[in-house]
This record gives sequence, structure tokens and C-alpha cells, in this order.
Amino acid sequence: MRRIQLANGTTVEVECLSCALTAGLIEPTGGVIYEDEFFHAHQDVAYPIPGLVILASKRHFYCMDELTEDESNRYMKLVRKIRDAQRKELGIEYVYYFYNEDTTHHFHLWMVPRYEWMKPFGNSVESLRPALLHSRNAMNDETNIKHVIECIEKLRRALN
Repeated sequence: MRRIQLANGTTVEVECLSCALTAGLIEPTGGVIYEDEFFHAHQDVAYPIPGLVILASKRHFYCMDELTEDESNRYMKLVRKIRDAQRKELGIEYVYYFYNEDTTHHFHLWMVPRYEWMKPFGNSVESLRPALLHSRNAMNDETNIKHVIECIEKLRRALN
């Protein structure tokens, strides 16, 4: 079991956070953004950044080369569709895509918007961790959470 601190301050113990989210055992902030037979899109549960989307497989595996042909086709279409919605519905100009295979959670892609407030943390992938931690520690107020949920609702409408 692994202990994970959520954005709302609670801590959960799970074997695999992705499995718990895609199975509905943990409700992501604002609910599910999009779901089909292969994938589950939701706001990151640890970092309250408006428009940050996690696209997780429902099936438990770790590596991109383990996607079936059907999953692979759907995955690329969904990444493009989510990115289009981030741009058109939320005005997000740039996104960092982050995927790693040496994780304790199963296959998922982070789609992290790049905002002006992130610039002091740097301009590359190294800036991502400090920006994420800043969001959890300094942006967990009622106003920002309300904005996060408004963004989730806009994305949900655009994707469904």
C-alpha cells in the first residue's frame, strides 16, 4: 500500500492510485471528465491546477508498447481531443505532456497547462515538480478550487 496526499489534504492508502480512480473507489475533484471502455480522464487529485488532465488507462499496465491496437488508436484521438478542448474552452496556450513508465501508478499521461505563474519555477520539465507542489501548498483555496471545478465542467461538456 502507498500513502498519497490529495489536493484537499486527505491522505489515502492504495496499491495503485490509477486503479482506484478508474474503478470509482476515489472520486477525483469535480468528478470524471471523460470515460470510455479504455480510458478515464480526470483532474489530477493531488494538484489543483485548472485544466490539468490525467488520462489513465482502465486496464492495469505500465508501458506504451503494451497498448492494444484499439487502445492505441483511441488514446491518440483522446489526447488530441482533450488538448483541443484545453485550448478552445480554457484558453490554454501551452501544455507539458508527462508520461513515465517507472511509476507506482499504471499507464497515464499528465497534460499540465503552462501558466504565467509557473515562470519563476523555470522553463523546462524541471520546473514541473516545484510548480505542482506550489499549487498544492499555495493554491488550495476556495477561489482556485472553484475555478478548477469550472474548468472541469467546461472540459466535460466539450468532451462528451
